[in-house]
Amino acid sequence: MTISKLWRIAEFTTMAGRRLREAVKETLISNGNGEFNNNTEVIIAGLTNTYSQYIATFEEYEQQRYEAASTLYDPHTLSAYTQEFKKLAEAMAKGEKIMKGPSPPDLFKAQLSLLPDPLGDSPPPGKNFGDMKQDIIVPKNGTFTKGDKASATFWSANPRYDLLTEGTFAVVEMLQGQHWTPVYDDDDFSLFFEWKVDDSYLYSIATIEWEIPTEAGSGVYRLRHFGSSKKTKDSPNEYFTGASSSFAVS
Repeated sequence: MTISKLWRIAEFTTMAGRRLREAVKETLISNGNGEFNNNTEVIIAGLTNTYSQYIATFEEYEQQRYEAASTLYDPHTLSAYTQEFKKLAEAMAKGEKIMKGPSPPDLFKAQLSLLPDPLGDSPPPGKNFGDMKQDIIVPKNGTFTKGDKASATFWSANPRYDLLTEGTFAVVEMLQGQHWTPVYDDDDFSLFFEWKVDDSYLYSIATIEWEIPTEAGSGVYRLRHFGSSKKTKDSPNEYFTGASSSFAVS
């Protein structure tokens, strides 16, 4: 688990990844008391441009092409990572515990952005954030079928007030008994969330569109929107939600 977490902090070039995998595999085999062998697969699950961006080999760093030029530290970055991964691999192979090292600094507040913050939002007179601008348009036969698209538009606010990283802007809920249960959110390819300003350029709207998958169960559904707003740039976030009318899927 520890190794898995470390592999998520940067993106290795192809050759850097090969060298790291070979070093880790060799360490596992030599310290695993027969548990590991040449058939052991070592997989790097690196996420693009995360905490320390790219990791290139010494030779690639000297060339300073794209990935190497985005290796933030020095030409020995790969060697440093390899050294620490070998320590982790050895401890894992031997079943030993290791001391927790220092946490990397949180540099979020030190990052520069040329994109100005939103200045504040308000809904149209007589409306609240989360109210419907355009509710679900139900087919003439009264029921959606698999493959149809259901959409609704809400009065909303700029999503950059809070990206809801641990949440979601859009949910499809299914009525189960007396309760609405989330069944799809914006992690799913079938659900789309679009934010923009309306034609007056004064107010924000958010549209949720659901392409009903073939595997969706028949039943009653609704679309729900989550968001946050600020009255002024420096005022606290205020959170809101809104829901469309219910509709049937057969």
